[in-house]
Amino acid sequence: MAGEEMNEDYPVEIHEYLSTFENSIGAVDEMLKTMMSVSRNELLQKLDPLEQAKVDLVSAYTLNSMFWVYLATQGINPKEHPVKQELERIRVYMNRVKEITDKKKAGKLDRGAASRFVKNALWEPKPKNASKVANKGKSKN
Repeated sequence: MAGEEMNEDYPVEIHEYLSTFENSIGAVDEMLKTMMSVSRNELLQKLDPLEQAKVDLVSAYTLNSMFWVYLATQGINPKEHPVKQELERIRVYMNRVKEITDKKKAGKLDRGAASRFVKNALWEPKPKNASKVANKGKSKN
């Protein structure tokens, strides 16, 4: 930053924030170029349906988020614009996809093994007559 030219059109205090913002915009631009270099059909053919849904949701959320920022830069309150409802709708679908993914990752319960484990782990008192039967067998020897 020492070699960069300082512009007097904005306060010096926000120069670092603006530099970070410019770098972020550059990263977004590179990511978009990468995504646009491959046709959507080629990309989606390589993915399973759940991954396709994730790509579509992230793309829609990203575009709407960028529109949100555009509205803010134009002096329009995005909280009062329909884009807010659209972002919320996409977020709901993203949560649904996350739930499905979590269910797939969750381990399956083997009920038989679980019941045997619990049954063997519980303490059971021995019946009183069982100890007498064991003692009778030992005294005969």
